[in-house]
Amino acid sequence: MGRYRPPVTPGSKYITPVGKEKLQQEHDYLWQEKRPQITRSVQEAAAQGDRSENAEYIYGKKQLREIDYRVRHLRKRLADITVVDAIPEEQDRVFFGAWVSLEDEAGEINEYRIVGPDEFDDADEYISMDAPLAKALLKRRLDDEVVVHLPQGEKRYFITAIRYC
Repeated sequence: MGRYRPPVTPGSKYITPVGKEKLQQEHDYLWQEKRPQITRSVQEAAAQGDRSENAEYIYGKKQLREIDYRVRHLRKRLADITVVDAIPEEQDRVFFGAWVSLEDEAGEINEYRIVGPDEFDDADEYISMDAPLAKALLKRRLDDEVVVHLPQGEKRYFITAIRYC
């Protein structure tokens, strides 16, 4: 019996067009290229005889389980997500997909893009809309002060620019 894995809380269901394309490419690669390749190697390893001590067979089966798990996840997410490609009418407010420039109390300026939870690790500047900073930024306006509650304490930012592309 495998290890218990608690249910994963699904993230928000929004994604950018680029993010959806990356998920689709990952799905296609795993299903059409990687899985058939691993399946062939498992078949070759199984043909060698005793499977109980055949490391290539055991490792290949493990890889197939991981690929199947990821493919199932991607299929569910791709069927359930909403692609946001429209620029909002109020471009002076922060919404999904916005690039936001923030100035902290020390005067340091950072720029972030608010994206879906499936794509925030694509770039250092991307933050998930489920993250505390993004939640604090959503629906705020240019020059607003934003307070984010972090484990280390409160952090204050000022919105210096908002843009959509």
